[in-house]
Amino acid sequence: MEKAAQRAAQTSAPGEGTTQKISLHAVGGSSLGLAAQCLALANGHNNANAVVPYSVFYNAAVNEHIDIKEEVPRFRMPEGVSFCCYPFLLSPTTKSEIIRIESVILMRTELQDSFFRAMFSGVTCPYLVLEVRRDSLVRDTLYQLDLKLNQDLRKQLKVRFVGEEGVDEGGVQKEFFQLIVRDVFSPKYGIFRASESSHYHWFRPQAVSSQDTLEEIRLTGQLIGLAVYNAVILDIHLPPAIYKKLLGVPVTRDDLRQVDPALHHGLTQLLHLSPDELGFLERTFVAEYDDLGELCTHELIPGGAQTQLTADNRELFIDSYVDFVFNTSCERQFAEFKSGFDQICGASYVRFMRPQELELLVCGCSDLDFAALERSTIYDGGYTKSTAVIQNFWLIVRQFSDDLKRKLLFFATSSDRVPIGGLSKLHFVIAKNGGDSDRLPTSHTCFNVLLLPEYATVEKLRERLLTAIHNSEGFGMI
Repeated sequence: MEKAAQRAAQTSAPGEGTTQKISLHAVGGSSLGLAAQCLALANGHNNANAVVPYSVFYNAAVNEHIDIKEEVPRFRMPEGVSFCCYPFLLSPTTKSEIIRIESVILMRTELQDSFFRAMFSGVTCPYLVLEVRRDSLVRDTLYQLDLKLNQDLRKQLKVRFVGEEGVDEGGVQKEFFQLIVRDVFSPKYGIFRASESSHYHWFRPQAVSSQDTLEEIRLTGQLIGLAVYNAVILDIHLPPAIYKKLLGVPVTRDDLRQVDPALHHGLTQLLHLSPDELGFLERTFVAEYDDLGELCTHELIPGGAQTQLTADNRELFIDSYVDFVFNTSCERQFAEFKSGFDQICGASYVRFMRPQELELLVCGCSDLDFAALERSTIYDGGYTKSTAVIQNFWLIVRQFSDDLKRKLLFFATSSDRVPIGGLSKLHFVIAKNGGDSDRLPTSHTCFNVLLLPEYATVEKLRERLLTAIHNSEGFGMI
């Protein structure tokens, strides 16, 4: 497949070799199309037997030469032939770009439809506009989204903080998402609980106390869907099991390791106890869990309180406990969460992703490779990579802790997350903002631009930069 894709990309040009974009539509039933079909069979076998890691099927040549802008519309046609039909070949970076292009197409369609509707039926806003107060983010957002039609949710998002002058060209919405997910996952709302050891969030079994709570859970799913749709990476800590359930992939015992490490360890130990040791436990088929300091119980099977745990039924006990954690205990909560997410992303290319890829799409990657960021940074306004203040800037940043690096990212981009593909995909720009000055650095977070005065000394640059990034929340400096 790799060689077939490379050959398909090669063309001849006078005096030099050039490459072109490849397409299954163009090659029809040629070796490239046949290779993709054969690999689809191999991938299906691998999915069933896990012979090799799924990433082995990512095809470098296809990912390098695919023309995504052509492939997405073709894939959306009833009988379109496209590389998108073979998602196992495509890397997470390529899939995220497919989803971005898909979202742009839908946004443009909604924009055009809004103008036509406005012509015949009055004023229609071409954007999904949210006006929210910082001290009432969840309530304001929940109220406004509840009034929107499904077609409105497919419009481009614009956020305005009440009483502030920030114009949303992308930066305001990034801050909005970071702030509101921090709220909905906090103990204040009591929807999720975080494992003290793994720090992953999972649904509280007793979280459904009112219709308001269900609406807040659905809002959480909508927010994650809107973030994906608008290409915003979130700082959230959800376990792999969430992404599996969103994509309809069965969860396993091992998924319990992230949700409740202590419970996972305890259930695993049961497999190694002798019959006498199991009898000594005097355990029945009842789940026990702490909910806000209250000890709660739930029968794992009908008559569980009268069913003793033995060596013969311990496998059933473990499977029933895992099913309770991932399904029974959060059935209503997850149904609302998935409903909110699917309202935005249910029909998108997201459904062709693997759970691990969806997690990358939502949260970004964890690799703070600032060397890659330095190599890919663009300079503007008279700066170059050899300008003294730029060399001083990177000298300082290389000495930053990971925490300070994330603060710098947040200051310059309104997000401290790393996009799929790493920091080289950030399109980071450092632009000159005048000569030596006492002014702080500022940023155009909508465009990932850091505005840096040409400070005369490295000490002054360090002091001014640290002051700026430690006070970056809000748009007073933007």
